[in-house]
Amino acid sequence: MTNNKFKIIEKESVAVKFVGDSGDGMQLTGTLFSDASALKGNDLATFPDFPAEIRAPHNTVAGVSGFQVHIGKEIRTIGDKCDVLVAMNPASLKANLKWASIGSTIIVDADAFVDKAIEKAGYVCNPLEDGCLSGYNIIPAPISSSAKRVGAECGLDMKAAERTKNMFALGIVAFIFDRDIETLAKLINAKFKKKPEIAKANTEVLKAGYIYAESIEAIHSRFHVATADLPKGKYRNIAGNTATAWGLLAAAERSKRPLFLGSYPITPATDILVELAKHKSLNAKVMQCEDEIAGICSSIGAAFAGSLAVTTTSGPGLSLKSEAIGLAVMTELPVVIVDVQRAGPSTGMPTKSEQADLYQALFGRNGECSCIVLAATSPGDCFISAYMAAKLAMEHMSPVILLSDGYIGQGSELFRIPKVADLPSITPPVAQPNEADFAPYRRDEKLVRRWALPGTEGLRHRIGGLEKTDGKGEVSTDPLNHEKMVKYRHEKVMRVADEIPEQEVIGEKEGDLLVVSWGGTYGQTLVAVKNLQKQGKKISLAHFKYIMPLPKNTNEIFKQFKKIVVCELNCGQFADYLRMTYPDYAYLKYNKVQGLPFTTEELTEKFNQLTEEK
Repeated sequence: MTNNKFKIIEKESVAVKFVGDSGDGMQLTGTLFSDASALKGNDLATFPDFPAEIRAPHNTVAGVSGFQVHIGKEIRTIGDKCDVLVAMNPASLKANLKWASIGSTIIVDADAFVDKAIEKAGYVCNPLEDGCLSGYNIIPAPISSSAKRVGAECGLDMKAAERTKNMFALGIVAFIFDRDIETLAKLINAKFKKKPEIAKANTEVLKAGYIYAESIEAIHSRFHVATADLPKGKYRNIAGNTATAWGLLAAAERSKRPLFLGSYPITPATDILVELAKHKSLNAKVMQCEDEIAGICSSIGAAFAGSLAVTTTSGPGLSLKSEAIGLAVMTELPVVIVDVQRAGPSTGMPTKSEQADLYQALFGRNGECSCIVLAATSPGDCFISAYMAAKLAMEHMSPVILLSDGYIGQGSELFRIPKVADLPSITPPVAQPNEADFAPYRRDEKLVRRWALPGTEGLRHRIGGLEKTDGKGEVSTDPLNHEKMVKYRHEKVMRVADEIPEQEVIGEKEGDLLVVSWGGTYGQTLVAVKNLQKQGKKISLAHFKYIMPLPKNTNEIFKQFKKIVVCELNCGQFADYLRMTYPDYAYLKYNKVQGLPFTTEELTEKFNQLTEEK
């Protein structure tokens, strides 16, 4: 119910960020607010922001954890800066103030701003008192003390009661954005269904935060955020890693091949393994291996036995899998390798996102070792990208590398759940018993060999990592045969271009500037390009999903533009690959290597500059 004493502000979209210490429950708070917003009808995108340090010291900037959610009518990005920032301690305020818009609302836990915490955060004096926040609407709320009081009344000890403080903060935000308190209560009860006393305490603290916000003078207005105009269907707020797992399950069902995942846990890809482990009823087999090499080798074995075989990893793990990927190429077995990229090199920044594994996906193996490579574009697109990766792997008897990244793998968006029957068919080239004139490396018009499952009558054959004789598959060191087989394997990958969609251009088919991007940068580049199109600029966007091979019409698109700028979260790997493939163009680069996604503001500024330059 809306209280008439508050001014109502209508907004097309708003961004909210919850930040606090690693143990403050910011991921849960952000997820609950996101789910409640989705149920209210908002489109959304989320971005969990984890600290890289394990158990960083309490109240330090290094230990700050965050969760940003952008809600509104049509959402493509997580939002450049937030309209509301919830900061649970001085360190989280210090680390995230730069992401708050001037004039935005900042809700802080006043109880946490004590001298020791202020000093550990790096402040000289209390930021709530020295005037440095004068450009913001500050709401200093007694979050911790209020949560402890209500939690204790519900029977919790003081330590457990204090852990409910994130729910008090959520209650304040729920009031500001007119979220239904009963919807949030149901979500909390579902989260803690095995611990009803914890669920009850968190619900009561949530309501206390809501009532507090309704009663204080510091809140003068409430936001009404436009709801999404979406096609009819069943939707859910889905994370990219979950969508990847679902896409693989759908491909297994559509192809009638059992799903096998052999993987080693690694940030930020582990959630795919965790999700698939929940679905034994769908004939999914999951093996947590002792290392990355065992993960892919077990998957190669499963592919030989006739499974849709998958292994999941991040950049460091992809390095370890490189020789075995070569084995999958040599044996021409269908294996899907999912790389959820993170900032490197080496261990790098495990919880931060990057697009710097492209060279590795394209070239990171010994010998001439071509693989199909594609890249998911958003959390929801991870579903269809995983599905298509499985389809291409099985139908072309080739390993496929699917590139995701931490930003879209751990972030989420609204996703319309498709019917499996509506997805493209998958027809693996499985050889039949006693197939006439069977030979393990005899090829069809696509240069694809038959998938001869072990134990099938009349299909005995030899397989392994040594070069094969054309057709029969016997071990060979003949130089002419080796060259022929190398070219066959590469050409087989290149012929995939006959089956993937042609590249789309968003905007006019010719103009002054073509923005080229790939993978998880789609939302930001799209919004920036559309901003300038509204201003009459002759700018268009070509965002690539299919990397190896590239769509057949790529060169024709490039011909029609005076300038081409390639935007990516690395130092220019896709631009260099395009220069190798289509050398007739002067590719401009716009790069960011900060472990953060692009902002639409910085992209818009750069594109505007390029369209103005002669």
